[in-house]
Amino acid sequence: MVRDQEFLLAPNMADWLAGDHLVWFVLDVVEQLDTSALHACRRTGGVGRAGYDPDMLLALMIYAYATGQRSSRRIERLCADHVAYRVLCAQDPPDHTTIARFRAAHDEVFTDVFAQVLRLCSHAGMVRVGSIAIDGTKIAANASPSANRSQQWVREQARRIAEDVVGEAAAVDAAEDAAEEAAGGPAAGPPAELGTRSGRAAAIKEAMQEIARQDARHGEADAADRDRQERYLQRIEAGETQLGAAPAGVDQVRLWQARISREQQRLAPLIDVRGTARASQRSEIRRNIKKARAGLLRAQQEQAAGMADRRGSAARTRARDQARRGPKAGPVVNLTDPQARLMVEGSGGGSVQGYNSQIVCSDDHLVIGVYVSQDANDLHCWTPALAAATTQTNALGKTIGLVLADNGYFTEANLTSAGPDRLISPGSGRRVHHDAKHTPAHGPPPPESSPTEAMRHTLRNPDQMQRYKRRSATVEPVIGQLKDRIGLRRFARRGVTAVTAELHLAAAALNITRLHHATG
Repeated sequence: MVRDQEFLLAPNMADWLAGDHLVWFVLDVVEQLDTSALHACRRTGGVGRAGYDPDMLLALMIYAYATGQRSSRRIERLCADHVAYRVLCAQDPPDHTTIARFRAAHDEVFTDVFAQVLRLCSHAGMVRVGSIAIDGTKIAANASPSANRSQQWVREQARRIAEDVVGEAAAVDAAEDAAEEAAGGPAAGPPAELGTRSGRAAAIKEAMQEIARQDARHGEADAADRDRQERYLQRIEAGETQLGAAPAGVDQVRLWQARISREQQRLAPLIDVRGTARASQRSEIRRNIKKARAGLLRAQQEQAAGMADRRGSAARTRARDQARRGPKAGPVVNLTDPQARLMVEGSGGGSVQGYNSQIVCSDDHLVIGVYVSQDANDLHCWTPALAAATTQTNALGKTIGLVLADNGYFTEANLTSAGPDRLISPGSGRRVHHDAKHTPAHGPPPPESSPTEAMRHTLRNPDQMQRYKRRSATVEPVIGQLKDRIGLRRFARRGVTAVTAELHLAAAALNITRLHHATG
């Protein structure tokens, strides 16, 4: 092997890569995009060298994400020693600061690029929306769970900073520095953002703003819980049969009273009717009334003793989480990325400090909409995620035919919201398939069925079940590609707005790779 051989690369850079290489395709796509918003921000005069071509930087970001590279320092190195990256930047490599600043400065541009790439895919005969699918996945934030602090801790630090105890702060800093030096280096503790007084002040200020937003959202969630509880009680009092458990925090006294009244109404027509079947039915109803009266007595006693829990499900969830963290802990906020949340990831029970990223996919595995949520579950993500996809498809002149989703979205509000037809699973996939196979249903649901009962009936229809089976084959491979091929297992930026822009950029890169394979 001879390493001192004279230069053997082709003198023309166009000959360094094959004609069907992804780099050329990305450059061709960017050339077709409207990037006037990028050029409007470009510095073209003044002292020093001219700024980098924004089209080149955009193509560099798209190609880097498409090949699983998101670190600005890693991209800088690749521009120096990787042929494809050298071709892309025309051997004028930007430094990592330029790359990072470009990514941070153009949130709206990346969202628009996503829409324009989707339009190119549509012109190529792609983006089939007769059947689409929605699912959520947890993506880690650029923050560590070790930077989580309780609201009480944050408020105490804010109070101390407001009092401006400069001498005490200097003494604490000196003591911490001495402890680190004695230990032979920085100790694993506070994040880098807390290493200086100014850094602590900025982190605490942002954390306090996030606490205020959390309190406002919790108030809205509790109001929604109360409204849901009231509507449930009104349906029970009207004599409707409601399947499943009552909403958390519902007034148990009213609930048991309504159940007793309903059973008494069922019993009245059977009092003087003879027959073994009628007698058996009367006995069953009387047993139900006896149980309901016992429940009513217990609920009245708890209410009189002040033990009744009338909190909504949102409040109960917060209380349960607090109990798991310990008696002195409360709601937490992350000092590195205050808008990130500690969430359970998948069925394994592991946790991740991150965001719930909603992905909406067409039947031909293109991302047609994304939405980033701070909610740990998908219940309230249906409407905004579907709205994001509908906005894109309407711009393409296409109409969504059917939306498929798993049981994470199964609520009456999601079943009855405006929009296209939908199939939302009422339970696990295995259970739904079992019911459709062993207790099939045919025809439309009974007229008196509630929305949830109607969906259960619909998915017991074998034909509808076959349509629903496309859900996992539609969205789950795309999420896998987004995390493995694109490498988006952790966001590089911080905050809901920033990670939403980054998710749009990653989705655009994924769609471009799909378009490249389809047209290659």
